[in-house]
Amino acid sequence: MSRPFNFSAGPAALPEAVLTQASAEMLDFQGSGLSVMEMSHRSKEFGAIHQAAQADLREILAVPDNYRILFMQGGGIAENAIVPLNLSKGQTVDFVVTGSWSQKSYKEAARYCTTHLAQSNADSGHTHLPAPSSWRLSEHAAYVHLCSNETIHGVEFQSLPDLKALGSDAPLVIDFSSHVASRPVDWSRVGLAFAGAQKNLGPAGLTIVVVREDLLDRALPICPSAFNYKLVADNDSMFNTPPTYSIYIAGLVFQWIKREGGVSAMESRSVAKANLLYGFLDDSAFYTCRVEPSCRSRMNVPFFLADEALNNDFLAGAKAAGLLQLKGHKSVGGMRASIYNAMPLAGVQALVDYMADFERHRA
Repeated sequence: MSRPFNFSAGPAALPEAVLTQASAEMLDFQGSGLSVMEMSHRSKEFGAIHQAAQADLREILAVPDNYRILFMQGGGIAENAIVPLNLSKGQTVDFVVTGSWSQKSYKEAARYCTTHLAQSNADSGHTHLPAPSSWRLSEHAAYVHLCSNETIHGVEFQSLPDLKALGSDAPLVIDFSSHVASRPVDWSRVGLAFAGAQKNLGPAGLTIVVVREDLLDRALPICPSAFNYKLVADNDSMFNTPPTYSIYIAGLVFQWIKREGGVSAMESRSVAKANLLYGFLDDSAFYTCRVEPSCRSRMNVPFFLADEALNNDFLAGAKAAGLLQLKGHKSVGGMRASIYNAMPLAGVQALVDYMADFERHRA
């Protein structure tokens, strides 16, 4: 029996090949006699897993040599505190608020530093992205924070802003949790990027931080040792026990991305999947997507039925058709299809076919 298509926003679908390999290695990893879940993080077996995962992630994301890759815990929510604890230096931090996740970041950082709202799209219900030329950046900001893909509202930066062109010398910090490895990153414009792995890279439990080396030794005195980027980097992400099994699974995902053609292949697939789904939505009077076309996310597609009284019937029918977790976030309602790297084009086609059939019978 074929597996259903999982459109969850996170924890999200994993490539079937990864799940198959993990299943085969569950009781005995490559003749070690142990599951990876049981290994010491200091063992040579896990050391090889850890180093391979770091090297593969650096390769697929084309991370320059002057950036460190840290494997941490706590997800994006924790990084909302960990980043200002490491980078704010008692200075003002600029925030561009474009949806729920950047709003959470803005609110949390205010506990540890002075925050400045450089721009917001709240007046549109977070359905567009304000032009960088409209941002009101501080003169001496410690850094500028943005969420480059908003999972809930479905807006995505198609390119990252050039802060120097906007007259700012501050490093750019991006939360790229929900579209990491789906498109290239212009590292020349980024000081630090972080991601919870559970959306597009692996299971919950692992947080990835990519940080430029000159930003490492700036932590506030109150920063907990386990969250101090320099200490984590100096100890090769082994300052405390890392999330070993999550790193192992993420490493399998990195290998899968490489076999499939790397980030360039992931981007091509993402464009095809997004075009298929948005094209259907735009041609329908029964469904609507409220996000401006210029900033629609390739990963998270929110949409609404014209008659929301049919929402429960739509979801029940989708589940029966093997299309799971399409309910929109409780804060916005409607529906949401998350079409991360692990979602094949066939899954999006099955969704479109179901939506068309539902429209024919219920419009």
